[in-house]
Amino acid sequence: MGPEFYGASDNPSAIVIRHDFSVSGIQFFSPSSFSQQIGLMTRSAGYQVPPHRHNPVERTITVTQEVLLIRSGNCQVNLFSEANIIEHQIELSAGDVILLAHGGHEVIMKSECDILEVKQGPYAGDQDKSPVFP
Repeated sequence: MGPEFYGASDNPSAIVIRHDFSVSGIQFFSPSSFSQQIGLMTRSAGYQVPPHRHNPVERTITVTQEVLLIRSGNCQVNLFSEANIIEHQIELSAGDVILLAHGGHEVIMKSECDILEVKQGPYAGDQDKSPVFP
């Protein structure tokens, strides 16, 4: 089983990579237009990513995208439609990763959770998000 895509296939609102999924080599799953790129790499011992640095490239980011890595515990992520109706309920457990690309979402802890979150900065305070009222 591969990554799970929620929403439109060409512009998913979320991508889930389960803890037991693997690839040979490297594979990215997010559309190249996303400001957060998510992929998976499996390499054998001794493989070396060639030394490199990333060049400064000006980018325009219009929406915050976040990646959650569930380090321990269980949670449920609800994805909301534009009409603030829950469209998808996604159960996540330790080792699972989700890219939240756009749209409303909430995270409900089903047990004590340790979650690593990665998103773009700088943080815009109150301008960064709006509440969803289901």
